[in-house]
Amino acid sequence: MSRHVAIVTDSTAYLPPRTTERHGITTVPLTVVIGGQAFEEGTEISTRSLAQALQKRRPVTTSRPSPEQFAQTYRRIAESGATDIVSLHLSAELSGTYDAAVVAAREAPVPVRVVDTGMVAMALGFCALAAARAAESGGTADEAVTAAEKRAAGTSAYFYVDTLDYLRRGGRIGAAQALLGSALAVKPLLQLDGGRIGPLEKVRTASKAIARIEEIVAERAGSAPVDIAVHHLDALDRASALADRLRTRLPGLADLHLSEVGAVIGAHTGPGLLGVVVSTR
Repeated sequence: MSRHVAIVTDSTAYLPPRTTERHGITTVPLTVVIGGQAFEEGTEISTRSLAQALQKRRPVTTSRPSPEQFAQTYRRIAESGATDIVSLHLSAELSGTYDAAVVAAREAPVPVRVVDTGMVAMALGFCALAAARAAESGGTADEAVTAAEKRAAGTSAYFYVDTLDYLRRGGRIGAAQALLGSALAVKPLLQLDGGRIGPLEKVRTASKAIARIEEIVAERAGSAPVDIAVHHLDALDRASALADRLRTRLPGLADLHLSEVGAVIGAHTGPGLLGVVVSTR
């Protein structure tokens, strides 16, 4: 990666460690609080432990990184020789992470461009990778931001949840609130819309919901070159089967990432989550 433009993101991008290391991307963790005990996402708590806590209805909350965490990160990166930093984060509609980064950027020793991507999970991860590749090619901070914003504009995220209860409890349900009245009778399909979680369709069974997501993703991808991420929480078999089907259906498929979401997203969606990110190259 360019030694002059450094890329920062947060732990909800769910980029594999080998990928962040290869591209020199720095990740700032969000925090998950289970039963009053705080854990840094990606380092101190497993998704298995989270799923068990949610199933037992233990109190689970999440919090953004503090401005000081970002300030320390920016100082460390500047000390390593970077002259510019591009800091890319999950939707400001879903978290205060972007705001914390903005506060820290004001006092950073080098210029920091903080970007609200409007994305989350690998939808955010693909934006960070696009920015990193621009920087690796010798691009400026502006060019890295442009690459990330272009990638965001061509990225969609769809997901299925077994219940809307976790999203309701966490206050992240947005326009999908309208589905609550019939939540017991349907399996909701949701989408990331304007940086918020919104309703997509109502389907009667889990199997029909997953089949419908597959159709939507195939229609959205068409024959264009795309990267795909299939996310899940405590639903590996369903996610693996969906990923296998998408590999055979998408003629323009470049990369496909299969991963379990981390604790922050999992805390708000609950076990059984199945999500797909479609990102045009």
